[in-house]
Order: sequence, then C-alpha cells, then structure tokens
Amino acid sequence: WLIPISRAIMGTAINIEGAIIPLIVGTVPFLSRQIESALAETDKGMIEAATSMGIRKIGIIFRVYLREGIAAIARGTTITMISLVGLTAMAGAVGSGGLGDFAIRYGHDRNMMDVTVIAVFILVSIIQVIGNIVVKKNKH
Repeated sequence: WLIPISRAIMGTAINIEGAIIPLIVGTVPFLSRQIESALAETDKGMIEAATSMGIRKIGIIFRVYLREGIAAIARGTTITMISLVGLTAMAGAVGSGGLGDFAIRYGHDRNMMDVTVIAVFILVSIIQVIGNIVVKKNKH
C-alpha cells in the first residue's frame, strides 16, 4: 500500500529512502497515541485550578498538560523508540541498510549471533536508560 506513496515522495521504494515513509507511517500514530494517553493522565483538579486562576487555553496546554505529562511522555517516547529499533531492523533485513543489515551481514551470515544480540541489546539498553533518567528527573 505504501510503495506508490514512497515512490512519489522519495523517488524509490527500496533502500534507505524507500523505508523512511513506511517507518513514519508505522511510528507516528503509535507515538501520537502514547502522548495522548500521557496527557490524559493529567489531574483534572490541576486544570480546574489553572482555569480558575485565569490561565488561557494555550497556557493550560504548556503550563499544565505538558509540564505534568513530561514523565509519561518520556515513557511513551522510550517505548516508541525501542519499537522503532525493531522496525528499522526489519527494514534493514529487506535491503534498507542500518541495524537489520548489520545484524544479518555480521551476525547471521558469519554465524556470529553474539554480534547481533550485543548490537541490539546495547542500543535498546541505551535508549531505556536515557528514558528512565528523564522519567526519574521529571516525576513528582
């Protein structure tokens, strides 16, 4: 379904350029839903208090929703980025380069599964640690 769209926008449906549009289409709705859930967790009492203090709607968005939702947004972003690692690995397995290409070329083809496991594990661990740090610093 996305091949004609990738060709129209990127000029090709293969390699790295061809994988960008499907990765965006696969990731943006997921991230949007994660952020929506994070913002929905905001305490209604805080919104009421901000409204009663005369803060306009744009102020409520930036001063209440986004400030109170930073930890939950960071958790959702971390989940999305780890999911994106998996998606790019699959895209690389079919010819777009990147992590999937590295895992197949150096791990599978050379029968060195430790290379594949370490590459993916380290990348996911780094993303998870950074996400946990952001959450911990912004949690009340």
